Amino acid sequence: MLSGRHWGHAATVLAGFALCSSLAAQESAAPAAAPGIAPGTAPAPIAVPPVQTPTITNQASPARPAPAKPAARAEEPTRSAEPQGVDRNDFQDFIAQSTGQTLPLYGYNLFQGAPSTFAPVENIPVTPDYIVGPGDELLIRAWGQIDVDYRAVVDRNGMINIPRVGSIPVAGVPYKDITAHVRTAISRNFRNFELMVTMGQLRSIQIFVVGQARRPGAYTVSSLSTLVNAVFNVGGPSTRGSMRRIQLKRGASVVTELDLYDLIALGDKSKDVPLLPGDVIYFLPIGPLVAIAGSVNNPAIFELKRDTNIGQLIDLAAGLSTTAQTRKASIERIEERQTRTVDQFSLDYDGLKRSVKDGDLVSILSISPRFENAVTLRGKVATPLRYPYKPGMRVRDLIPEREALITADYYTRKNLSVLSGPVAQGKLAYDVRRLADEINWDYAVVERLKRDDLTTQLLPFDLGKAVLENDDQHNLVLMPGDVVTVFSKTDIAAPADRRPVVVSLEGEFNFAGVYQAKLKETLKQLISRAGGLTAKAYLFGAEFTRESTRKEQEERLKTALDQIEQDMQRASVTRARSVTSPEDAASLKQEADAQRALIARLRNLRPTGRVVLQLPERATIDDFPDIELEDGDRVMVPQQSSQVSVFGTVFNESSFVYQPNQTVGDYLGLAGGPRKQADRSSIYLLRANGSVVSARQGGFLSRSINSQRPMPGDAIVVPEDYERTTWMKDLRDWTQIFYQFGLGAAALKVIKD
Repeated sequence: MLSGRHWGHAATVLAGFALCSSLAAQESAAPAAAPGIAPGTAPAPIAVPPVQTPTITNQASPARPAPAKPAARAEEPTRSAEPQGVDRNDFQDFIAQSTGQTLPLYGYNLFQGAPSTFAPVENIPVTPDYIVGPGDELLIRAWGQIDVDYRAVVDRNGMINIPRVGSIPVAGVPYKDITAHVRTAISRNFRNFELMVTMGQLRSIQIFVVGQARRPGAYTVSSLSTLVNAVFNVGGPSTRGSMRRIQLKRGASVVTELDLYDLIALGDKSKDVPLLPGDVIYFLPIGPLVAIAGSVNNPAIFELKRDTNIGQLIDLAAGLSTTAQTRKASIERIEERQTRTVDQFSLDYDGLKRSVKDGDLVSILSISPRFENAVTLRGKVATPLRYPYKPGMRVRDLIPEREALITADYYTRKNLSVLSGPVAQGKLAYDVRRLADEINWDYAVVERLKRDDLTTQLLPFDLGKAVLENDDQHNLVLMPGDVVTVFSKTDIAAPADRRPVVVSLEGEFNFAGVYQAKLKETLKQLISRAGGLTAKAYLFGAEFTRESTRKEQEERLKTALDQIEQDMQRASVTRARSVTSPEDAASLKQEADAQRALIARLRNLRPTGRVVLQLPERATIDDFPDIELEDGDRVMVPQQSSQVSVFGTVFNESSFVYQPNQTVGDYLGLAGGPRKQADRSSIYLLRANGSVVSARQGGFLSRSINSQRPMPGDAIVVPEDYERTTWMKDLRDWTQIFYQFGLGAAALKVIKD
């Protein structure tokens, strides 16, 4: 245990741990090494700050420096930019080759980033047990019969000299007794006075750091410094120095031997003692080393000081980790510095008492993630979880009731359906349509690892027959480790006649909404079952979209645009070979930029999946085709439009009131007619039903297009004459793009912009 005097010193030392000297700068600036000190480690003398702090400076001369001006304010220590302890010893490299990982030397991380310089901190209190000695400054104040305000420095004889009082011996007096000691001396000549004695500037002492230290040399330190304080400030041992045997030598004797493991692991600082002038701190060479790796809380390389067993080594490593197993551990050993052997043992009583030797590597294994008695249920189930296995357990024991297959997501969606506001309302139709997420009752699977050959076996079964009908053929017997997976109808597509078909009827229906179609039900049959159409329904403009068609159109559009882009690039390269002037080069660059911009706009187009129903202009519900419905189909029947739009290279792009007897030519006339740049031979009519009528199809002439009678909602498109712009030839026939990919009149604006 530490004495009260030692504890007082320890408190002051710990308060000053952050303070140290500019060791690196002083060592590089030293003209020559002091006798007995390693070259390059003994700089010229430096001043000791005149504050009551434990400071440490590397110095070659023991001469007392002149007092320096106190610092104006407290500052933090400056950390070294170069990390400490980056070098490794041979045993670390040896373990790295064996395990593939670099284990740290236990405790050496305490000295990484150690301060390389210090800024003084004022007003650190002197401990009561501090012993006054030569070089200390006493601040003496007395009032009453004698008036004294004097700064006295203890001379080499341990005396102070006070005017009108004389010399007083003070060396060896504890600081807590100094006031009473001086009062006794003064009271021999004076009466009726009050006295207070405090410490001023503290003396400095010189010590030597030798052996396997990180920074050996001669140091001038504060008289408050202790062994632990000095060890930390000089950077501790090197990677070849001992952490467990740090000796403080005073003259021919060893005052104490410090074991830093006791300080780090147990907080034991009982071997710490104050430093005196001329003390030598000797770092012995590192002792026997043992490494412990694997499932311990602090895998590292430890230095042995005495006989150590496996249990004690694990304690040094802060114990086993949570995932460590006790049935098996291994030890690799160097036998008589010749051969290496490996052995396995259990961490039982005998195993923990097993001794370790220099060069051993102990590996603590982790437990296996395998469950010995579990069956896993996952997928489209209420609670994906591992369940305890019981002999004779079957699928129905794991899924005892159908409610176990209702997921939490289902209830979450239902609970959120009560929310109001535009966000919730916009999701309602989508939520209703999500019937495809239902359980796939026709197929589930058991995944089993065969122990004999370690192969995986899949055992499919009919979930409905197993859970709903308790069919022994499908209610499979389970084994420990089995994984039972339940799928939804979107995970693995069920046969078409077993998948739910949900269709949206929107617009001018008497009962517009989301309907689940019957088996093999057609569009015409569903519309009739849903109550038919309103009087304002415009069947010619009906829009029928299909999800499978949209995906197909999306792929085809991407392929077509990739091909167009390649054709444009080849044409651009060909034209670049014929460039003969800067003007042609600039024009070619502008053309390439325009190409890229157009392709980028085309890639922003999104096919709608529209299927052209080819209904007649005066269609009724009986004209709907007998097309069998698919899940995700959507039918939108608008009310009759009252306008026809004209887009493209005309004088006045606009929409005009529909007149039954007016032709394409009439509407072009209302728009001012085609401009000079227009390609009259490529004018086309984008019909409200999604079809396209063009002068280029079916042998139509331009005048036949002009004589066509548009229907309400139709759009007339007048393209530009792309013969004037050579690179646009690849995109000449826009009708193919709009017709094949289900694009409507709204896509014209995307391309035009």
